[in-house]
Parts: sequence; C-alpha cells; structure tokens
Amino acid sequence: MDLSSLKQRFEVIGSTPELNRALDIARQVAPTDLSVLVTGESGVGKEVFPQIIHHFSSRKHGPYIAVNCGAIPDGTIDSELFGHEKGSFTGAHDARKGYFEVANGGTIFLDEVAELPLATQVRLLRVLESGEFIKVGSSKAQKTNVRVIAATNTNVLQAVQKGRFREDLYYRLNTVPINIPPLRERKEDIHLLFRKFALDFAERYQMPVISLTPEAQATLRNYYWPGNVRQLKNVTEQLSVIENERIITAEVLKNYLPNYNTSALPVLSHSKEQTISSEREILYNILFELRNDMNALKQVVHELSQDRNITQPTVNISQPVKVAHSLDSDITDTEEIKDSEDIKEENLSLEEHEKSLIKIALAKNDGNRKSAAEELGISTRTLYRKLNEYNID
Repeated sequence: MDLSSLKQRFEVIGSTPELNRALDIARQVAPTDLSVLVTGESGVGKEVFPQIIHHFSSRKHGPYIAVNCGAIPDGTIDSELFGHEKGSFTGAHDARKGYFEVANGGTIFLDEVAELPLATQVRLLRVLESGEFIKVGSSKAQKTNVRVIAATNTNVLQAVQKGRFREDLYYRLNTVPINIPPLRERKEDIHLLFRKFALDFAERYQMPVISLTPEAQATLRNYYWPGNVRQLKNVTEQLSVIENERIITAEVLKNYLPNYNTSALPVLSHSKEQTISSEREILYNILFELRNDMNALKQVVHELSQDRNITQPTVNISQPVKVAHSLDSDITDTEEIKDSEDIKEENLSLEEHEKSLIKIALAKNDGNRKSAAEELGISTRTLYRKLNEYNID
C-alpha cells in the first residue's frame, strides 16, 4: 500500500516530509516484531501509528489492546497489565487476566509509558526480554507472545537521568523510534486539517461548512499550536457551533487562539465558555514548565553564591546567568541574595497558581479526580502526586 492509500485508510491528513517519513517507518517496521517507541508532543496523533503498525503486521488478525498507563492508579496497574490471582489483595474475589495475557498473539499499545512506576517497569522489561510475566499473587511464570508499541510525550532520556525511568527498558522499547512532528512544523498541513474538521463538524451538526478568509488562513498558519492537532480540532468545532457567520475572519479566529500575540501566559477568554477548558490545559502545562525553569535558575544562582573565585570567564551556554555575573565585578553578595529571594518568591507564586488550578478543577468536577485530571490535561497519576505534594484533600 502506498502512502496516499495508507493516509486515506487511517484518515491521516498532511504531506510534510517529516510526517511522510514517520508513516514510512511505521509501514516498514510493521512486518517485523521489533518494539517501537512513538514520541511527540501531546495532541499530535501518536495513537494512529500503533494501529498502522498492527494492521500491516502478521498479527493483524490477533487482538489489539491500547492501554493508557497514566490513567491507571499505581496500586492497580500491575493487576491491570499482568492479571491477579483470587485473594491476592482486598477485593480480588476472582482471578483476572491482565492485558498481556489477553493480547497474546497480538499487539499491545502502552500510551504514556513514561508514567509507569519503577516496579512495573521491571515487570515490563521481563516481558520484553523473555516473554514471561507473573500475575499478582502468583509465583508461577506465564508466557505471552505480544508485540509492544509504546508512546510518550515526555523526554524519556531526561526521565532516565532523573531516575524516573529505567535505562535498560528505554533501549528495549526504543528499538525503532518514530517521532511525530508538532503541528507548528507542518504549516502547509494546517489548513488542510482545518477543512477536514470543518466538513466533519458540518455533517455532524447539520449546518453549513465554515471557511476562512485569506487573512484568517495566515493567522491559522502562524499560530504556535501548543495543543497541536487536538487543539486545532477543538477550535474548529467551537467555530462551527458558536459563530453565526460561516466565513471566519482573522479577528474572529484570534478570539479562539489563546496567547496569539504574546509569548507570555495565555489570557483566558470569559466571553466564550467553550474555550476555557483548552486554555486552562495550556496554562497548566506552561506553569509546570515555568516552575522547572525557575528551579533551574535558582540552582544557578545558588552555585554562583558559593563560588566567588572565578578568575576567567568561561562561555557556558547551559549557565548564561553565571557567565554574565562572572564578568560583572560590581555585583555584591547582597544583590545575589536578593536575586535568589526573588526567584523563590516567584517560584512560590507559580506553585500557588498550580494549587489554585487543581482546586478549581476538583470543585468543578465535584471532587472526581479522574475528571479533574482530564480537564487539567494531565494524567491521573500526576494529579495524585500533586495532591500529595500540596497537601490538598
């Protein structure tokens, strides 16, 4: 099957070289039994590639199971993946087959694989190396013949360096890497996707198809699209349902694009309730990234305050603040301490924003943590970790 037929079958829109390359790799690796790791930002459509690989493999008549590892609590994930014996824990009234047993002879897709606990990662590594697994509460090893395809939107190498992901498991999963480009790197595909979504929503809601003026098309192409294809689809749906005029101008379109004209935090629109959820997701993710950046900057300032015997300035791209300070002989210890305190205060401010967003999401969803996590755009496990970190009941 050529790429055009493949795209039509799996409803893949676009023709950028990076996307075509990813599809070609998926098609070529499909007949093998090699493990594949699909990477890319949230919302780029990673879930399509495991389906393509399974369809073109010798296992296509076997089961295909997709598992969102980030949506399963730590306490039950081993049971979900590998099964359990009767009486192995409270509530285990009957023996249960896990996904790896059910998927025998087929393919299992592990989405958000970087969210797996370390203990579960050890079990997964054993499956990949020997095809063996042990049910929870059992001492008997069982065999399974499963092809594993994993996906993640996080930097796994950074997780390995921080001790959150096993290095040996990473290399076993990453036998064949497939990277999906973000939407902002597929500018020529953006309007094609918009037209496809507009046609779909016009048919679904029984209304005329929306279209864009030339200026609006340029606005669409120039936007950063932090939520990628998923965000574009949501924006198209909102426009299709809310706007009475079916020809969308650039001014109207910008009302649905958070943070269009600035690199600062997105400003939530109160005039369109339908945009609040997606904007909150973007805001929440940016706050997490900003907090990490502030922690890194705080560490640089701390190192600077400990080392005042710099004789020659050294160009170090990873620590621009330290270079700049080493060239400035007029900076005093008092100024350094003040800078460090300012960073701490700003970091605390970001933490308060995180807490506030979490509390708002929980209140809106009547305390349902799974629904709150979905609204915040994070996994349930990440939400539980944040609740413990901030002592939120």
